[in-house]
Amino acid sequence: MTAASLLRRLMLSVPTLFGVLVINFVLLRVVPGDPIAMMIGPGATPEDIQNLREIYGLDQSIFQQFLFYIRDLFNGNLGISISMRQDVVELIGGRLPVTLELAFVAIVIALVGIVGFGITASMWKGHWPEVLIDAFSGFVQAVPDFLWGLLFILIFGVLWAFMPIFGRMDLTVEFDPATQFYLFESLLRGDFVVFASVLQHIVLPALSLALPLIAVGTRLLKSSIIEAMAQDYVQLARVKGFSHFRIVVSQAFPNALIPTVTLTGVQMTFLIGGTVLVERIFGYPGLGNMAIDAVINRDLPLIQGIVLTFAVMFIVLNILIDMTYAFLNPRLRHD
Repeated sequence: MTAASLLRRLMLSVPTLFGVLVINFVLLRVVPGDPIAMMIGPGATPEDIQNLREIYGLDQSIFQQFLFYIRDLFNGNLGISISMRQDVVELIGGRLPVTLELAFVAIVIALVGIVGFGITASMWKGHWPEVLIDAFSGFVQAVPDFLWGLLFILIFGVLWAFMPIFGRMDLTVEFDPATQFYLFESLLRGDFVVFASVLQHIVLPALSLALPLIAVGTRLLKSSIIEAMAQDYVQLARVKGFSHFRIVVSQAFPNALIPTVTLTGVQMTFLIGGTVLVERIFGYPGLGNMAIDAVINRDLPLIQGIVLTFAVMFIVLNILIDMTYAFLNPRLRHD
């Protein structure tokens, strides 16, 4: 992807973000319920309620509120959380690394599973490994990520309680982090006690998110490799005496990656959205968990900030997918 095409993609993302802002802003203000009434005590006077409405700008018309919101947004101000009484930017900045770390581990697990299962199924086409992998993929794809989370809690937290099922790390472990990226920071510091604790807590929620992606990606990669095996360049490799494993890995697999990356990248956007329920189930203190609390408390500034953050994450992820696709496809690079 050239610099010009990247700039074009970024420019096209602006209307998308603006549309998300408008829809989110309007919907939050037309649904029933008063966020001020939810946060104020039962003994508050009408004057107290009116003062709070003025502080949060809820006494203005929706159009005026939107103009003020856009103005503050350009100044890097997402407002003050109604329920937590803290700056929204600081709240999101403290939770976003947690979600990004969880999503990263889930994507790594998914990629390893897709490549391993996809190559194995294509190499053993018509034999029992392919049958087992296809059955596994079909079963996994039928179960949503949050239900996997509940099953993992039941199996590994209740029946065979040897895996942590709540929180981000053991409370008994001492750690003074400089960032919220606990897993990466503890690894860089060489603090393997903290690293092991964080890794144990992240495995089950990450696996819950990764399994549906593995199912979809495995099926596509297998079929793409099998299709590539019928091409002329593969037949030429056979004539040259290449082994079956070498043909699959070095000849068919790189070409099969192109359609797989496209579909898997689209599924990754659903993975990020799935962090909301999975984080809640495992008590994982990420952005998704905070989003549910914000909706329950009808915290308008916090909800707006979280939705905007997720929208930016989706756009960035799609651009990265396009860049990866262009890297794998030489014709797009030349274009």
